[in-house]
Amino acid sequence: QKTTTMAKLLPLLAILHVATSFNPSTFLTRGTPTSTALKASNYDTVTVDLDDRSYPIYIGGKFDDDEGSKLLTQHVKGNRVFLITNDLIAPMHLERYEQMFSKEKQVDTLILPDGEDKKTIEVMSLILDRALELNLDRKATFVALGGGVIGDMVGFAAAIYQRGVNFIQVPTTVMSMVDSSVGGKTGVNHPLGKNMVGAFYQPQCVYIDIDTLNTLPDRELQSGISEVIKYGLINDADFFIWLEQNMEGLLARDLEGFKYAIKRSCEIKADVVKADEKEAGLRATLNLGHTFGHAIENGSGYGAWLHGEAVAIGTAMAATMSAKMGWIDEALVKRIYDLLILAKLPVELPVDSPMDEEAFLTAMMKDKKVADGQLRLILLKGELGNCEFTGEFDVEAMKSTINEFVAECAGPSSKSQLVEQS
Repeated sequence: QKTTTMAKLLPLLAILHVATSFNPSTFLTRGTPTSTALKASNYDTVTVDLDDRSYPIYIGGKFDDDEGSKLLTQHVKGNRVFLITNDLIAPMHLERYEQMFSKEKQVDTLILPDGEDKKTIEVMSLILDRALELNLDRKATFVALGGGVIGDMVGFAAAIYQRGVNFIQVPTTVMSMVDSSVGGKTGVNHPLGKNMVGAFYQPQCVYIDIDTLNTLPDRELQSGISEVIKYGLINDADFFIWLEQNMEGLLARDLEGFKYAIKRSCEIKADVVKADEKEAGLRATLNLGHTFGHAIENGSGYGAWLHGEAVAIGTAMAATMSAKMGWIDEALVKRIYDLLILAKLPVELPVDSPMDEEAFLTAMMKDKKVADGQLRLILLKGELGNCEFTGEFDVEAMKSTINEFVAECAGPSSKSQLVEQS
């Protein structure tokens, strides 16, 4: 079966009692955020329902350390905590979380170098090295304090250390709060493909303190918003409209608005993960724009783009291709571009980009969604809030879209020049 649509999947999922409908109105009740300032204990809980592996996502702000300590340590089964972060996050948040865990547990820490280009087997192995030096056993709990890179590496290390130890996600970026910390995808990049080495491995809990967004650079904040926009596009038209109306507030760091946006994103992802944990079909729709985006990251060199920036361009490409195929109208394409631009995200490649058609197609054929040698894409279809995961698409529309985006790019020679200059 080459095509997976919401309409085809949902009757089966309902029979299996793993999901109801993918219609947004059947999910948890929506609502607009209030203007009430966040107070201690004012947090929401979204549950990722995976039977005996279910876990909570705590979403709030203004946590006092005692409250945070109790929430976190109840998910630590043994006496030892291995707290891992990077050299960017450590000066801002490490001491606080070390103290929160040390109220009841023995804590060891490790600081890794920051950056997407450090998301490698070699850097991840430093976690394993230190765990062995500390004689950590299977009752130890790894804690990932940071963004998506740290969360993915720590989760993967936890999955393979002594064949699996518990771990906790403490995301500190928008991207990790709404996407990478939820759902159990862990791993590292390979020179030939992004996230090609990893495992599905669920955390014990996800602890989101939105106050950490106050220390997030503007570019990182904007990058994470691209994943928030994705949820509205694939699933929830009302949420997309809310984002159109509230984007300026999010960019101004309205934390109450972010609390709502993060919660809604986590609700949607939790329901999708419940229905399709290992990405057999439905979960792949969460990768709207990612096949194009991962190709941009890989072809440009890891670190040249933030993940969300590449996904934003990929989303623009997916929307453009969908319109070329007649699956969505030009008015929706314009709304998508307008919202991405309003969020200060890129929607085109720069003239010095090393990407060309060959670079795109080569990288895209290494995508994890390729099955039996066939590329599959997530495209928008029909009204806002609907998408399709399919291998049955117009190849010429895809190539036309790629060529439209690379028309003014310098091509592979620019990457060679960058390497020589470095």
